[in-house]
Amino acid sequence: MFKGAITALITPFKNGKVDEKQLVKNVELQIKSRINGLVPCGTTGESPTLSHEEHKRVIEIVIKSAGGRVPVIAGTGSNSTEEALELTAHAKKAGADAALIVSPYYNKPTQKGLYLHFKTIAEKVNIPVILYNIPGRCGVTIEPSTMALLAKLKNIVGVKEAAGSLDAASQIIQACGQDFDVLSGDDVLCLPIMSIGGRGVISVISNIIPEQVSAMTAAYAAGDSKKALKLHYELMPLMKAAFIETNPIPIKTAMKLAGLDTGEMRLPMCGMEESNEKKLADVLLKMKLI
Repeated sequence: MFKGAITALITPFKNGKVDEKQLVKNVELQIKSRINGLVPCGTTGESPTLSHEEHKRVIEIVIKSAGGRVPVIAGTGSNSTEEALELTAHAKKAGADAALIVSPYYNKPTQKGLYLHFKTIAEKVNIPVILYNIPGRCGVTIEPSTMALLAKLKNIVGVKEAAGSLDAASQIIQACGQDFDVLSGDDVLCLPIMSIGGRGVISVISNIIPEQVSAMTAAYAAGDSKKALKLHYELMPLMKAAFIETNPIPIKTAMKLAGLDTGEMRLPMCGMEESNEKKLADVLLKMKLI
């Protein structure tokens, strides 16, 4: 259902507020660059610092701007099941094609709690759900056995897998079957995960180079592994530099340097250390992005 290069959109800010005009520009750039989908209000979109009103507004703007040209997968997760339900119901009403729902963070539910959390949302809101497994952020892992149970539910169609393990991704693909969309949550693991049966990536670096990331996933899907591998290694310096500090600090800084965004963030996200920004700028210069 969902495949290729899908961008985890940044949320542009200007003078402390969501920069709606820049957000529309960013969506248009993505679509003109042949991206395969958009994810507003994920980790890269600084969703923890958005008010509920801003969160809903960003999703609405992205859906309207995309105009059905590419799928919009709205980030609607929360560590409160009721909050996640509210945000997911809003995304459905606004016209989102799917919801990306992260594991509950901080409260560290059991595997049974995780199952019931996702099951409740999937059964109450009739929208395709992509699970978001990122234990480094949430403190809890959706185990492959739990994923397999969730994959049996009608609306749960895939996972953004960001545990950083090819072994875990392999187990998920084997347990959930070929109809379950496994998307890499790490740019650097996109091609390796595709090689074991994954469908693509929900990408950070495609905020600044959507065409190249899309070309890499398309090449592999078309059977041109040589071209895909060449692109993988060409993009690897940026894949690594984009995580030199906590995401989305580096990608927003890169977009500022490239003239694509103000680079403004909300605390506790803050500007990069000077030494790291220099390293990032050197990568961008070598890739002719600035």
